[in-house]
Amino acid sequence: MNERSSVAELADRLRREVERYPEGRKLPSSRTLMERHQVSPGTVSRAIAVLAAEGLVVSRPGAGVFRAAAFADGPGAGVPASARPGDLSWQEIALSTDTGPRDLLAAPVFATLRVPPPDVIDLNSGYPHASLLPERLLAAALARAGRRPGAWERPPTDGLTELRGWFARDIGGPGGPVATGDVLITSGGQGGLTVAMRSLAAPGAPVLVESPTYSGILAVVRAAGLRPVPVPVDADGVRTDLLADAFAATRARVFVCQPLFQNPTGAVLSPGRRAEVLRIARAAGAFVVEDDFSRLLVHPDAPALPRPLAADDRDGVVVHLRSLTKAASPNLRVGALTARGPALARLRATQVVDSFFVPRPLQEATLELVADPGWARHLRALGTELLGRRTAAVAALHRELPGLLTTYRPGGYHLWLRLPDGVDDGALTEAALRAGVQVTPGRPYHAAEPPAPHLRLSYAAAESSAQVAEGVHRLRQAFEEVAG
Repeated sequence: MNERSSVAELADRLRREVERYPEGRKLPSSRTLMERHQVSPGTVSRAIAVLAAEGLVVSRPGAGVFRAAAFADGPGAGVPASARPGDLSWQEIALSTDTGPRDLLAAPVFATLRVPPPDVIDLNSGYPHASLLPERLLAAALARAGRRPGAWERPPTDGLTELRGWFARDIGGPGGPVATGDVLITSGGQGGLTVAMRSLAAPGAPVLVESPTYSGILAVVRAAGLRPVPVPVDADGVRTDLLADAFAATRARVFVCQPLFQNPTGAVLSPGRRAEVLRIARAAGAFVVEDDFSRLLVHPDAPALPRPLAADDRDGVVVHLRSLTKAASPNLRVGALTARGPALARLRATQVVDSFFVPRPLQEATLELVADPGWARHLRALGTELLGRRTAAVAALHRELPGLLTTYRPGGYHLWLRLPDGVDDGALTEAALRAGVQVTPGRPYHAAEPPAPHLRLSYAAAESSAQVAEGVHRLRQAFEEVAG
C-alpha cells in the first residue's frame, strides 16, 4: 500500500472514531495511533492534518489533538459552510517554479523545529530545554527595556549603536579589528544567513559548503536560488586541500563554514587550517561566511577557544555571523552580521528591503540581558548542564550502541553517529519515533549523496541527563528493529 492510500485509509478510520467523541475530547497520542494502526509517524501526522483541514479536530501544541466543535455533519464539520475553501487546485499552476516545491526545501528546517508529543524524548532539537534557559533574566530584561527612554521609537536600520558595539567587542575583542560600524543587527542566525546568501552571491551561482553541514544552511542556499557545492570535513574541520580545488573548479565567490563545534560533526577548525582557509579564499577573491553559532555553548572541560576567523581578518574576507538565540531563548531572535567595505553596504541594503530593521524593544531587551551580571553566570551554568547531558549521552551510547560514536568535542549540543553500512537512517529515525525518541537522520546534512549513513543526536533539548540516557536506550530498541 502506498503512502497516499495509507493516509486516506487512516483518516477514514479516525474520522469514524472522532465522530463518536464529545466535543473537546482528546484523541490518543501519536505513538498510540502508530501502534494501534501499525503505521508510520508521517502517516499519522498527515491523517491528522486531513481531519484538521476538515474541521473535525484541532491541534494544540504541547497538549494534543482534540475533537472540534461541530457546526455540521460529515466532511467539513466544525467549519461553517461560508468559511470552507473553494477549489484551490489552480494554485498548483500559479506556484510552479523551476526550483520545485518550497516545502521540500524547508522540510529539514521544519524537522529541526518540530515539537515532539509529550511521551517522546527530544534528542533532535538544537534549542536547549526550557529549564536551561534564563527565563528570569529575560523577564527582568524585558521589563527594564520597556522603561528605557524611546524604547518604542524606530531604531536605526543597522541596529542600536550600543548593541552593535557590544557585538563588535565580543567578536573581535577589545581594540580588535571589528568596529561598531562593521556590525549589522539581524533577526537571529537564520535571518542573518538569509541576508548573507542573498547579498554575496548572484542567483544560480555556486556556493561552497562544508560536507556535512547544518541543514538550515543548505535550505537558505537553495531558497536563494544558489547551488551548494560540498567540501568534505574531517576531525580538523574543512579539508583545505579540497577547498582550494573546489574554488578552482567552480569559481565560487562564497564559502560557508562553522569553524567551532561544527554542526553536525562537532569538529573544530585546526590552527593550521584557519590560516589556510583565509589564504585560499583571499586568493580566490571570495568571502568566507563564518557561522559562529556555538561559541556560547562551550563546556567547562574545553580548552581555551580559538578566536573567530573574523578576529584575524583585516582584509574583509570574513563575513561573521553571531546569534544569541541558542544560549538565551528561541524567541530572542537577535544576531549580528559583521563585514567591511562594499560587502557591508550590500548586506545593509538587502536587510532594509526585506524587513526594515529588528524591533527596537527586542534590541533594548538584549542590551539589558547581556549587561546583567547574571548573563555570565547563566552561560557558565548552561555549559555545566550541557556537559552533564553530553557525559550521559556518551556513556549511554558506549553501553547501548557501542561503536556508533567515534569522536566528540567539549562544546555545542550534539553528537554525530556513524551507522553501519546498509542501515537506512530515515527508517531508523521513524523506528526511533515509534520507540518514543526523536532523532535526526544524517541525509539532510549533505548537499550531495552521503558517503555513509549517519544520525545526529542532540542532548540539549532533553529534560535531564537521565532522560538523555533513556532516549539512547529507546534508540537502541529502534536500532535492533531496523538493523536486526
